[in-house]
Amino acid sequence: MLMKLTLFAFILLLMVMQFSCAPRYYQGPITDHFDGNEFYNPGKPLNKGLLEILKWQWTRKPLPWPAYSELPATDKPPQRVAGNQLRVSYVGHVTVLLQTEGLNILTDPVWSDRASPFTWIGPQRVHPPGIRFEDLPPIDLILISHNHYDHLDLVTVERLWRRDHPRIIVPLGNDAILHTRIPEANIEAHDWGAQVVVSPEMTIHLEPMHHWSARSLFDRNRALWATFVLVTPGGPIVFVGDSGYGDGEYFRETAQKFKKFRLAFLPIGSYDPRWFMAYGHMNPEEAVRAYHDLGQPLTLPIHYGTFQLADTGFEAPLRDLQTAMETANVPAGSIRPLRSGAHWWVP
Repeated sequence: MLMKLTLFAFILLLMVMQFSCAPRYYQGPITDHFDGNEFYNPGKPLNKGLLEILKWQWTRKPLPWPAYSELPATDKPPQRVAGNQLRVSYVGHVTVLLQTEGLNILTDPVWSDRASPFTWIGPQRVHPPGIRFEDLPPIDLILISHNHYDHLDLVTVERLWRRDHPRIIVPLGNDAILHTRIPEANIEAHDWGAQVVVSPEMTIHLEPMHHWSARSLFDRNRALWATFVLVTPGGPIVFVGDSGYGDGEYFRETAQKFKKFRLAFLPIGSYDPRWFMAYGHMNPEEAVRAYHDLGQPLTLPIHYGTFQLADTGFEAPLRDLQTAMETANVPAGSIRPLRSGAHWWVP
């Protein structure tokens, strides 16, 4: 009961803080996924609001997670990886370091202790990042899929900007959020379907992702969310930072557009209770469906095992993933989980 009252008080605190402040992160023409005020998934409007949030918080039954513990080891990546070699290091949650074509790329970087607007409450790490910040090579490019706190961490992005001045590519509206913290940063904000040339060897594409956005109770869907596809000489790489499965249309359309992927990053965690989480978070069975929709590429599961964001137990995502892979006859090694702090030289 005490935990429920604490959570309820936390929500009320956010309501008081945000009641008179509904920021407009983006203004632009009406499109098939922007109504002039909010973004949306065409034909699939978000059907969960404040009442559903309160219902979940009041009735939730989170399964066990461990106390904080150190990792067996952390990664010390090389300064650069040349040519079409591809090295990926799993930092944790959805933060991954990709090294290829001489570029160092971070996805949704979070080195903070909590995925929260506050330092004293909110989901807390159960292990440190898989790369110590001081062991990071110079970062050339940051990709941020959307604005939830477990994906857009202003403190971490500012640290990286102060140190390396990387390019930062985000979906529409997220640049306004970043500029509140680092006004001088060069943030590149783009819509679905955009192509961004990073180097002669790499072009970044922003594609639809079945999700939503918010950093408070009163800025829902004011900023866009997106999947990133990195087109390289070694083959396309698709990063899905956070997504519900929907009807699988986005995955199939992305596969049709880019053909054979070299590597996919697919989220598998934070999926219970299904009545509340299904819109924005795939469960492992749906992630395996997405793997098939994308053409069965080599896949690194992400979005599990770092922050307790839902009622899903700590061990459930990998256990349920194994069951889903066996049921769908996924070849061994095609979907390869890494512990935080491990790396993979991708064929």
